[in-house]
Amino acid sequence: MSLSIVAALAEAKAALFASDSAALDARLLLCHILDCPPAYLHTWPDKTLSLAQQQAYFELIAQRRDGHPVAHLLGYRDFWTLRLAVNNTTLIPRPETELLVEQALALPLPEQASVLDLGTGTGAIALALASERPGWQLTGVDRIPAAVTLATANQQAHQIPNVTFMHSDWFSAVESQRFDLIVSNPPYVEDNSEYLIQGDVVFEPRSALTAGHDGMDDIRQICAAARDYLSENGVIMFEHGFNQAAAVADCLQTHGYRQIRHFNDLANLPRVTSAIR
Repeated sequence: MSLSIVAALAEAKAALFASDSAALDARLLLCHILDCPPAYLHTWPDKTLSLAQQQAYFELIAQRRDGHPVAHLLGYRDFWTLRLAVNNTTLIPRPETELLVEQALALPLPEQASVLDLGTGTGAIALALASERPGWQLTGVDRIPAAVTLATANQQAHQIPNVTFMHSDWFSAVESQRFDLIVSNPPYVEDNSEYLIQGDVVFEPRSALTAGHDGMDDIRQICAAARDYLSENGVIMFEHGFNQAAAVADCLQTHGYRQIRHFNDLANLPRVTSAIR
């Protein structure tokens, strides 16, 4: 028997009872199946799903009940002003990373600034910056070839010309050039963190999440190498864990950076740190 929109949503919400976002997840997945905006569900609650639509919908609901991220089921995640394709080869862009984008855009950089995004993943940071600053030249690198392919596909989908993506393990393939800004949302989760068995991260690559016993291995590596790639008075900017600001500052100070600043997220927790070469 075919269900109406309102009945299908109710059944899906009940199936997802263990999720804190059951109602939202049910709506997003149904909009995906029906290829409609959210308002359609409220305007036509008595519309009946076809049997094919109903089967496809509850297959997605079953996957969501098993913990699969909504973004993977939809195939995209909205970030900044962009809809970005996602898959299980890299991290799903998070809203908190928009804080890094906001602070990078607030910097008094040259109109033709050169910017490097380390560990670009989906290309979210590089594409957001490039879309807002067409005069900047962005380079995004990732050590996972499939992530580079994904980021390039996102660039092509949005036709953003001032960004290039390439395969590189941090700076390994970056030519000896100087950047006005280096940004990174590197792995920063502790190897034994309980966070790794919760929510979406279970379905994301561990290599994109963890960085040693204190989560600082990659940040330390970047801090040590980045000075050779920054222009005079160039800026380095990291996203990091809410409890890592002091450790990041210590690392930057150890390598001679100055004017270290922390930026808080909407929960008033320090999540982004910048410094000047």
